[in-house]
This record gives sequence, structure tokens and C-alpha cells, in this order.
Amino acid sequence: TRAESGDFTLRYILELEGVDAFIVASARVPANDKTFPSLATRWYLASRFEREIHDLFGLVPTDHPDLRRLPLHQFWSKDFSPLLKDAIVPTEFVDDGTPYPFRRVEGEGIYEITVGPVHAGIIEPGHFRFSVEGETIVNLESRMYFVHKGIEKLFESVSLTRGVELAERISGDSSVAHALAFCQAVESLAGVTIPPRAAYLRVVLLELERLYNHIADVGAICTDTGFAVANAHAMRLREDVVRLNARLVGHRLLRGALALGGVARDLNAAQIADAHATLARVIADFDEVVEIALDNGLVLDRLHGTGRLTNLTAREMQVVGIPARAAGIDADTRRDHPFAAYGELAPRVVVYSEGDVWARLMVRVEEARESVRLITRALERLPKGEIAQPIVWLPKSASAFGLVEGWRGPIWHWVVVGENNTLTRVKVKDPSFANWSALNYAILKNIVPDFPLVNKSFNLSYAGNDL
Repeated sequence: TRAESGDFTLRYILELEGVDAFIVASARVPANDKTFPSLATRWYLASRFEREIHDLFGLVPTDHPDLRRLPLHQFWSKDFSPLLKDAIVPTEFVDDGTPYPFRRVEGEGIYEITVGPVHAGIIEPGHFRFSVEGETIVNLESRMYFVHKGIEKLFESVSLTRGVELAERISGDSSVAHALAFCQAVESLAGVTIPPRAAYLRVVLLELERLYNHIADVGAICTDTGFAVANAHAMRLREDVVRLNARLVGHRLLRGALALGGVARDLNAAQIADAHATLARVIADFDEVVEIALDNGLVLDRLHGTGRLTNLTAREMQVVGIPARAAGIDADTRRDHPFAAYGELAPRVVVYSEGDVWARLMVRVEEARESVRLITRALERLPKGEIAQPIVWLPKSASAFGLVEGWRGPIWHWVVVGENNTLTRVKVKDPSFANWSALNYAILKNIVPDFPLVNKSFNLSYAGNDL
């Protein structure tokens, strides 16, 4: 729109609860004004989207209650709006030493604990600022975007095929989910219906990704309760699944398995038999590990009641995925907006109401079992035929979105195309973008030593949030 009229266009895509439908609304922002009414006081997640728009496009949401910088840290010039087509990349980056304006809690006995952005081990960077009374946490603010890579800007310079590869690398443990959301958006633009065999294979790939991540998370949560033996076995089982991935598609994290219009690799009878045998053994071992862990009173004591996120808070903050279903929100894109072959396979949605670490663990446990059931059923029903439909032509200036239920939650890719099948704009929303703020609430009134446990029970993606 800006290329044609000089003005900006904001698009709002709203999912309707309980209905397989969406509302798409547009608002024009004049180039000579660059302001638009804020929705932040009516819709929490809008506040984060608007802060992102302010940093990356230079548009100003009027009456926004909190316009602190979000994706761009202080060493970026305030005059630099990187997602403008005519943005000039600065050659110098200067940190003037001004600290980020964290919210401060004052009162007798209140002190601050800072953690990060550099952490132990090989995890990604993020800064956590705790306000504490004794050992009880009374406030937490998270500062992210230390791994902001300009993913959405990079999409503007790649081909459609390279776009799939870039999507796979947004968040390494969600390669299939992000690539699939991108593919679905492009396929919608092209008016392409993928072959039935490809639809079933996409289910297999997405559920394999869900399975190895859920198994790893169950083990890691047990580690943070002090029961490390469960994690040792979980990591062994995760390794079994990622080795199966490599045997099926040539990559442990399933990269290169998807293609526009379908999938890049087919499965033969021997590979299908391998998958059946491996998954039957893995899930039997996994059930035994879970049984042993949940029979341990010390483990249960750490899980129950810790890091509770209420249903009301989860709804008000538009929380999605595992934390939402653990807090009683019955939502799953695989059922609510069926894609690939999920409409034929009828996935069971796991919902708990407690909202604590135990509930988030149990959602993972039951979803891992459901993933094995879905993979098994998909392979048993796998249709014969082609595995991809060619993408020939995309209409200029058209847009569409792809929506996928990744293992963390729903992943959105909104794609706009230009001339000759080029990408003009790609907007990505990872579930971590919605859920990082919820962690700040779930930890309140818990003690500081419980933060690693609560944080791991969310297990959010820094890369997926930071883009």
C-alpha cells in the first residue's frame, strides 16, 4: 500500500473462539501523520504488537500506556525504522549508557535480583529483573530481543523456496511448524490444494517435532525438581526420536522435509515399519519414566501449586498453547482450524484447569501420547499418490496467512507477495511472543528458587520471540 499511495496500512487478524473463522480488519495510517489509535488498554497483546510497530516502522500508537522500546535496544537510533523499504541501515551503533527503564517496586524490605542476559550453559540470552521481599517474588520484568536477527527483513530478500528454509531457522526446535505455516500461506495465495499423501505426511512431521520436544521438556522439568534420573531417561528417548527423524528425512530436526505444495521426501514401507517399531518402544519407555517420576512425593511437592497461571489471567493476556490449555482454555488449531490431514485424524485436545507446573507437565505428557497415536494412525491410513503440487503463479500484492499448532502453541505467518513471485512482507508470530509476559505473572508470590522450574514449564523460545 505504501508503495502505491505512500500511506501505511495496518491489518488486524482476529481468531474467533469456537468458530472456524477469522476477522480481518484494515486501517490506513497517513504517511504525513504516522499516528494511529492504540488498542493497548482494551487488548493486552495489542500493546506488544503496537510497541513492535513503533520500533520497526516508526508509527506512533496514540494514548499507548507503555511505549518503552521492545525489539530494538538502546544502541539503535530512534530515527531508524528497519522495516521501512527505504530504511538506511546506520553504520555506527552507539550505546549512550542510558539504562532500560524497568518498573521499580519500592517499599521496606524490597530488593532487586538481576539474572541474565547471559546464562549458564548454552541457552539463549534474556534478562530477568526480580523485585523480591525476603524470598518471595513480588514483581518480575523480562527484557528480551538480545537475539533479534531481523528475520522479517530477511524475508524481503529471498525467493519462495529460500523462504521455506528461512522459516525453518526462525526457532530451531520448531523447524517444521514455522516452515509449514509459511508454506500454507503461500499455498493459499496460489490456490493450491496439496496432495492427500502430503497432507498425512505433514501430520507425521509436525507430530514428530511435538513428540521429541515434549519428551525433552518432561525430563527438564523433572531435573528442576531435583529428580535428574528422569531427565537422563527422557534425553535418551529424545535421542531415539531425533535419530528416527534422521532416518526418515535425513535431518535430526526435520529440516528440509517440507516443500511448497507438499513435502520434499516420501516414506517407503521400510521407513514406515521403522517408525511404528521405534515409536511403540519410545512411548512405552516414556510412560514408565513418567510413572516413576509422578510416584515421587518430592517431585509432586515441587510441581503442585507452583507457578500458577489463572484462567482469568491467561484469557486477559491472550496466552496460547501449553500454558493456556493447562489453565483451562480449550483451544488447539489442529482441531479448531484443521489443516493438513488433522480434519480426518481428529486430534484429542488435552486440557487441565490447575494452571500450575504440574498441569503444564501433564499437558505435555498426554500430548506426547496423542502425538504417537496421530503418527501411527496417519501412517496406517497414508494414501497413495504424489507428495507435492507445483506452485506456479502468485497474484501480485495479494496476502494470506498460514496458521499451525506448533508444539509450543499456534504459529502465524502472514505473507504478502510482489511481482514475479517475490516476497514483499512476511509477518511472523511465534507463541512465545504472547506467552513471555504471562511468565511474569505466573511467578508472582513464588520463591526465587522456583523460578527455574516455572520458567522451564513454559519453555519459551527467545529466538521465536525476538525474530
